[in-house]
Amino acid sequence: LEPGFHQFHILIEAVVSTQSTGDKAIKKFIIRNIVEAAALRDIGEQSVYKNYVLPKIYVKLHYCVSCAIHSKVVRNRSRESRRIRTPPVRGPPGRQVQQQQKTNN
Repeated sequence: LEPGFHQFHILIEAVVSTQSTGDKAIKKFIIRNIVEAAALRDIGEQSVYKNYVLPKIYVKLHYCVSCAIHSKVVRNRSRESRRIRTPPVRGPPGRQVQQQQKTNN
């Protein structure tokens, strides 16, 4: 084998802890608040510091293909649409619907 030919990273998968290669895994990056919205307001009212911002949780999840489909991270596509490799449009979910309505009018 040539040096550097079959180099890939083995990743531990998020759901069932299977090992999959890094290029094949589906990656999802999650940013959340440490506390939920209802408790955030209560903490803000009781806090001595008025401008304190609670830190967030940053997690990168790796899924194997079967677990990503099962947990609805990705959906299966038809054979023709699988050939389309351009990534989907990113943004807030409501914005895509508004853009489609503007283009139709």
